[in-house]
Amino acid sequence: MPEVARIGVSISEKLLKEFDALIERRGYGTRSEAFRDMIRNELVNEISGSPHTEICGTVTLIYDHHASRISERLNQLQHDHHGVIVSTVHVHLDHDNCMEVILVRGITAQVRKLADSLIAIKGVKNGRFTLTASGRHLP
Repeated sequence: MPEVARIGVSISEKLLKEFDALIERRGYGTRSEAFRDMIRNELVNEISGSPHTEICGTVTLIYDHHASRISERLNQLQHDHHGVIVSTVHVHLDHDNCMEVILVRGITAQVRKLADSLIAIKGVKNGRFTLTASGRHLP
C-alpha cells in the first residue's frame, strides 16, 4: 500500500456544509475519498490539455437514423479513424432515434478531432465527448 500523507485544509463552515452535502449525494464514504477524486479529475484535465498525451474516452451520439445518409457518414468516419476507435455500441432508442457510444483511445489531438467531427455530422441531435487519461498517468 502506498504511503499516505495527511494534510489540513481551511475552508468556511458554509463551504464545508455544501461539500458534505455533495459527497453524501454522491455516496462517498469519507471526505478523503471525495478529495482524492476531485484531485484526480483536475489532474486528468491538466494531462488532457496537452495535444500529445495518450487519452481514452467515449463519444456519445443521439441521432435520428432517418436523417439523410447519417448512418453512412458515421460509418465512413469511423472506418477512416479505425486506429483511434476501440469499440462501438449501437442502441435503438425508439422508432426514430439511435444512440451510439464510441470508445476511443489515442493522442489527444487526434481523438478530439474525431469526436468533434462525429458530433458535427448533420442529423446528430446531441453529442458529448468524455475523456480521461489512461491509468498510467494517475497516481
